[in-house]
Amino acid sequence: MSTLQPQGDKLRKAVKWVSEKRKQTPDINLTKLVDDAGFQFDLSPKDSQFLLRFVKNDDHQNSA
Repeated sequence: MSTLQPQGDKLRKAVKWVSEKRKQTPDINLTKLVDDAGFQFDLSPKDSQFLLRFVKNDDHQNSA
């Protein structure tokens, strides 16, 4: 039996997309970038909030 998780897949693709955009433009506005990802990958508000927390947390870890 296979389990479909389209929201998880969208979120993974959005994380990858955000990561690529940040490599291209390191000083990009994270909130706007996450908003753009939310539209592009049709993320739910909950997934968009998770993505924003994830990229901000990743940013803190990379700068430490």
